[in-house]
Amino acid sequence: MPHSPGPRHASRILATASPGQAGGPRAVAPIDAAVMQRMTQIDQDRLFRYRLERLRAELRRRDFAGAVISDPMNLRYATGTRNMAVWTTHAPGRYAFVATDGPVILFEFTSSRHVSAGSPVVDEVRPCTPWFYFLAGPRTEEKAHLWADEIDSLLRQYGGNNRRLAVDRCDPLGTLRLLSHGVQLFDVQEAAEQARMVKSAEEIACLQASMDVCDIAIDRMRAALRPGITENQLWSLLHETNIAHGGEWIECRLLASGPRTNPWFNESSDRVIAAGDIVGFDTDMVGPFGYLADISRSYVCPGRKPTDRQRRLYEMAQAQILHNTELLRPGLTFREFAERCWPVPDDFVPNRYMMMVHGCGFVDEYPSVAYVADWADWGYDGVFADNMVVSVESYIGEVGGPDGIKLEQQVVITDKGARALSRTPLIDAIEP
Repeated sequence: MPHSPGPRHASRILATASPGQAGGPRAVAPIDAAVMQRMTQIDQDRLFRYRLERLRAELRRRDFAGAVISDPMNLRYATGTRNMAVWTTHAPGRYAFVATDGPVILFEFTSSRHVSAGSPVVDEVRPCTPWFYFLAGPRTEEKAHLWADEIDSLLRQYGGNNRRLAVDRCDPLGTLRLLSHGVQLFDVQEAAEQARMVKSAEEIACLQASMDVCDIAIDRMRAALRPGITENQLWSLLHETNIAHGGEWIECRLLASGPRTNPWFNESSDRVIAAGDIVGFDTDMVGPFGYLADISRSYVCPGRKPTDRQRRLYEMAQAQILHNTELLRPGLTFREFAERCWPVPDDFVPNRYMMMVHGCGFVDEYPSVAYVADWADWGYDGVFADNMVVSVESYIGEVGGPDGIKLEQQVVITDKGARALSRTPLIDAIEP
């Protein structure tokens, strides 16, 4: 598990730092001008309108009069706006009412209403009524009633006799008040995930821009990888590059080295990387426009060649990625994919990754495709479609092994097969 550096760890970190890193002048993160220029060519108005219409089509299909959304991902998808996305994951004060046939009304913090100005799909911006305890304190019930009364009024105005309202977050106080008005509540997430599943050309361009930034960051990480650097120092280069190019955040802290790569999912720490260590990472990078760049690579730290065992594990993980990627086609069912997937050798089954494929958009999205062995507990069927973007996963490491290999490739599914979005080498790329 990650731990705070004590004096001994701190001295090791400083000993590996460059003069600039130790406190002297340091150049700002360089920006790739060509990538930045390509971003300016994406038609944002068309992007926003496509997403809103996709969501409305799913609301209509389920006979919902509208939706109230406060999850930052759903807000971004429906309104094209961004405001304190990470903070509002735990402080859900901004929200939107999306009428299935009617306006999109965004409820914004009064002091930051200007941040959301200009969206071509938002018809009106109103002051929000936050009713979580940090802001409302002992007046939470009062504020929840005000919130629910306004939502009920909008539903009556734009839904007529249809009282079916989809929501993504609705704590007990707001739920009870809406129910007292005769509102029928439903979970919006199925509609939202189905809407987000198929990407427009503009969305794929955004995903490509995010991956371009991610590739730049991995180039810098690989150039910096050497004995004596810490996991956290190496991991920071992904964040720095992402932010410098207009990216937003990293979903997880999945970079590990040496024995911390087995089992997978240890978070980045102050461990000092040694020559010959496997260094694996999973980017989970929410980049420009809020879109996900989600790939994994594993390298051997320079100074010692990979062992035969490390090469063998890498070859298996690589084979799993390549085989499973080759299967992906529009019209293939999730169950068919699971039945045809690369067979994980018995020694590696206990530590296998939790899924074989998952969707990508703003973050990890529907679907999550389970192994056949897990089908009874977690499997569900569906169909891969043209212009879905997914990440294909592999982790190979036996129980109790000294290390393991994590690989992942993000692809767009087309009628000609799956096309990788990343240019970062995967085949035979274990060592620099």
